[in-house]
Amino acid sequence: MGKVFLVNAGSSSVKWKLFEASDESVIAKGLVERINMPGSVFEVKYGSDKYEIKINNLSYEKTAELIFEKLQELKIISDLAEIEAIGHRIVAGGEQFKSAVELTEDNLNKLSKMNDFAPLHNPMEIKYVKIMQHTLPEIPQYAVFDSQFFTDLPEKNAIFSIPYKYTKEFGIRRYGEHGISHEYISHRAADLLDKPLESLKMITLHLGSGASVAAEKDGKAFDTSMGFTPLTGLTMGTRAGDVDPSIIPYLMKKLSLDLDDVLLMLNKESGLLGVSGLSSDMRDLLANSEKEQIKLAIDIFINRIVKYVGSYYAELGGLDVLVFAGGIGENNRELRKIIVKKLQVLGLKINQEANEANAEGVISAKDSAAKIMIVPTNEELSMVRQITALRDK
Repeated sequence: MGKVFLVNAGSSSVKWKLFEASDESVIAKGLVERINMPGSVFEVKYGSDKYEIKINNLSYEKTAELIFEKLQELKIISDLAEIEAIGHRIVAGGEQFKSAVELTEDNLNKLSKMNDFAPLHNPMEIKYVKIMQHTLPEIPQYAVFDSQFFTDLPEKNAIFSIPYKYTKEFGIRRYGEHGISHEYISHRAADLLDKPLESLKMITLHLGSGASVAAEKDGKAFDTSMGFTPLTGLTMGTRAGDVDPSIIPYLMKKLSLDLDDVLLMLNKESGLLGVSGLSSDMRDLLANSEKEQIKLAIDIFINRIVKYVGSYYAELGGLDVLVFAGGIGENNRELRKIIVKKLQVLGLKINQEANEANAEGVISAKDSAAKIMIVPTNEELSMVRQITALRDK
């Protein structure tokens, strides 16, 4: 197989990577920010080189054209025919899509009916699938779903305590997200330990602007913090995480808002940003942690992680491995140290020197009751492998 182009479209940005499938190497990657805004930034990194321009009000359609135009102009590829597959990260695949699929017309029509499962993500991702199909109609396109890792959760963890008939009728269940990441880091952790994944009770922490916790048992997902949509679970950059649903009608009444307004607040104006009043970026908060309200946001973030790890420890009946991943999990030594210290009641202990090194691998002390690890996530590599396996069938 030749090259695989991966794209992740957001509300105002597009991230992409071009892989050589044969050796799983990254040939180039790019980021387009501030789409449909003044000062749109278009960036391509390839080898040791970087190309960047600013264009006012760059549209999604023009972004797609420009990406493939520059891939050839910068001599990253000589012909677009070298690209044999385009892969899209799709947040929610519902109960219908339990593995990567080719985006045939039928599959795309099915996917278009699932916007309610991820209203802030799926519509834009589907829109960009159609744009890419129009831009390069001859190249097959594939979807890899963030939800697919969690489609086999035990029913006791998958469903909510609402009338069961609605669970079945409307497909209301815990779909979870970040599944591509949790699947990759759990398998990678097992490989690094040279142990079968099936033999490990594992808790994986994907900690970034979006954050989630997952429990793995018997080689597959057992529980996860995100729910029907990516809104629930941990406190995140701008998402509230777990809240009492009664807050929604209460805020609607008190602030004279409609439902969409409140959901926007919970998704875009809450979490670290909402509590701190400063930023959704943990780096900004840590740089200003002497301020009481900002320290509170950090404390809440840590507290929710500790709560979930503790509950999953009990659910799993013990723990063999705790894994840190994601932008915060992989890079923030101090937060890892604080989280593990708060979990010392479970017998977890960190190796200070290994934690400071910030490298992939084991960072637990020798007398820790479970292995503690850093495993940088690589969702794109996981996607390439799934698409390649699908095409090789």
